[in-house]
Amino acid sequence: MKVNKKLILAALILAAFTAGAVAQTETAADAAPANGSAASPPASPPVTAADIQSLRDALAAQQLQIERLTEQLQRQQSFEQVQPAAAGKSELASQPARPELAEVTTGVGAPQNGAEAAPSAQEIQPNSGPMEGPLTIHFRGINITPGGYAAAEFVRRSRALGADMSTPFNSLTMPGASQSKVSELFGSARQSKISLFADGRMKNVDLSSYVSADFLSSGVTSTSVQTNGYTLRLRQAWGQAKFDNGWSVVGGQMWSLVTENGKGISPDDDLGRTNDARPRTIDSVYNVGFTSGRQLGIRVTKDLADKVWLAAAVENSEGTLTTHGNETNFLLGQAGASNSNNTGSTYTFNSSPDVIAKIAFEPGFGHYEIVGLFTRFTDRIFPCGQVILTGTATTGPCPNGVGTGPSAAGAFNASKNAGGFGASARWHFFDNHIVFGLHGFGGSGIGRYSVGQLSDVSIHANGTVDPIRSFQGLATLEWHGKKLDLYTYDGVEYAARAGDFDPRTGKEVGYGAPLFNNSGCYTELPPTVNTGFTPTALANCTADTRALTEYTAGLWYRFYNGPRGRFQFGTQYSYITRQTWSGTGFTKGVGASPEGLDNMVMTSFRYYLP
Repeated sequence: MKVNKKLILAALILAAFTAGAVAQTETAADAAPANGSAASPPASPPVTAADIQSLRDALAAQQLQIERLTEQLQRQQSFEQVQPAAAGKSELASQPARPELAEVTTGVGAPQNGAEAAPSAQEIQPNSGPMEGPLTIHFRGINITPGGYAAAEFVRRSRALGADMSTPFNSLTMPGASQSKVSELFGSARQSKISLFADGRMKNVDLSSYVSADFLSSGVTSTSVQTNGYTLRLRQAWGQAKFDNGWSVVGGQMWSLVTENGKGISPDDDLGRTNDARPRTIDSVYNVGFTSGRQLGIRVTKDLADKVWLAAAVENSEGTLTTHGNETNFLLGQAGASNSNNTGSTYTFNSSPDVIAKIAFEPGFGHYEIVGLFTRFTDRIFPCGQVILTGTATTGPCPNGVGTGPSAAGAFNASKNAGGFGASARWHFFDNHIVFGLHGFGGSGIGRYSVGQLSDVSIHANGTVDPIRSFQGLATLEWHGKKLDLYTYDGVEYAARAGDFDPRTGKEVGYGAPLFNNSGCYTELPPTVNTGFTPTALANCTADTRALTEYTAGLWYRFYNGPRGRFQFGTQYSYITRQTWSGTGFTKGVGASPEGLDNMVMTSFRYYLP
């Protein structure tokens, strides 16, 4: 709201006039002759105490109005002081400095004067300090900035997945599944976010903290029938100390160090600035081929003159498993404890954290990264846990000769090292209006860092862990304008076979083995449970994922982007395929290698706090 300066001037003149009138009235009352003495010419009716009080009340009300208008003018001037004076930079300054943009999966601003996305007013000042915005609260030397956005979004998929705005890419159904015969439409506000960023200065160190959450989780009572009630989900919660000598230490839940940056490495380098490298998709899990994770970690970073960044981190380890045909001779983890974790999810027994190192550099053209990951998996082996017997016997000799089974005799722990390497590059053209990027990450036991959530490990016939070799790759092309952003992504994720042969059973075990049965992947089955909500799983359809591919194209249009926030509309189209490893069963004379696919359209209306 623009303050009317003429109104303030008029109020001041009126106040002065009123004050003068009160003074004259009081003087006249004091000078009135006493005891009926000779008098001056006839005077106006005597002024009473009530008249004087009325004038004083009017003056007080006008003074209060002046004070309020003055405060409003000061707030407006304070905001305008951080905007560039030049008219050519007015659009640049209109981008709000919002920490919650670290969570934004959309284009955050138009490229202006050499920036991929419009930076905040704070960023365009020399030696940019703590980020601030119109909502920033100053408390005992700390700047506290609330943020977030409200989202109204829809998704339509050509084949039903029962999913909200987070697409489960690795669950695309096979041709015979009943879900693949029907489409689905979901509307949701669950991707709405709330955030809080706090920062301050202490001698030679900047201290900051960031917390953000959305509603993309559900409780046992959550439904979309009437109240659409869903639970709050933690996204990030970290604290950072950034020293003047270029060192910084950060701890908490944040984007994993394997996640690609657009500039630097520190987590606050993505807080609404110009270097967010995540896909701008509406889909909350981004695009196939993007390597990422949000988890607990402790990270140390060294900034070498804003040209080279070195970082190392230890992060929470976890594992995902897919295996078939194994005997009950291994234990990799357990369900979550009821007093702390999700009892409906599994947690691996992790013997060590994931160790990650990264180097990022900007030699003058482009941003480049190289990252390495080390992880370790441990399970417990039970060589006598499953004994292959014949006839009616219930026990038999254990393979290692330690007795009869099944039993835990001779059980032991076994560990296997795994990890991977990756590289990324991003280039900006035509004053940063066009961004082109390439990313790749490959190794063994790294499937959980893919957005498709491919499996990390399988299990050998003897019960030991078998890390699955995998690869993730993504190509990025974006165009950024003052009002409109366009984007397209093409990604792939691959998981190799990890099969093994069990001589005791004469069967193949593991992941993607060529003798697994896929003959039933094309045959639909009727429901066997009479609830109306339980489609029957396909019989004789192993269908382990070989590759996920996704092509996405979309746009974001900003109707308004200024000191009152940002209102924008986005839409995207995605074509997704899930190709599986061939197995037994023949289709048109070749080994059965079924494929799932989906066409998906998403729309989003969002309002961001200023």
